[in-house]
Amino acid sequence: MSAVFLYLKSVMKKIILFVGTVAYITFSVSCSNAKKTVETNDISAEEKAVFKQSEGDTIHIANKAVEYEIIIIEPGFNTWLQSIARPQGFYSQTFLENRNILMVNTWNNRVLHPAQFNPNLYELQIDYRQGIDYGYEVNYQLYNYFIYFQRKYRQRLGPFYPRI
Repeated sequence: MSAVFLYLKSVMKKIILFVGTVAYITFSVSCSNAKKTVETNDISAEEKAVFKQSEGDTIHIANKAVEYEIIIIEPGFNTWLQSIARPQGFYSQTFLENRNILMVNTWNNRVLHPAQFNPNLYELQIDYRQGIDYGYEVNYQLYNYFIYFQRKYRQRLGPFYPRI
């Protein structure tokens, strides 16, 4: 009986070692991917010009049915949204909601760690909850703000490369 017990103990050590190794490799890969920034050679001259704007654009995103409102004061964002971003209808609402929940979670985590992430970039948390229908326009504009933000400030708010 003790030989069986020792054999099981040996098998358990191997399983734990294997699971630990897989977890370590997964964690290492995900951390190295999260640190990558947006490459500047992927940004067009037109987009760079919009990023250099110094006058503040104010975008008001609201859905009165769910009492949700976002105000974005970001130089160049409205111009970028009108001239560079994909048009409304390009993405499905489900796509936008799934991406927004990922990016909001990352954003809010960075707001809570001002010593690790620039507090001038990540000032306020965003109250965006999965399962609430904020409507297409709110999701579209929030998603595009995240894309604009990532490209302008060379940040990554999730596992996806911020493309247009």
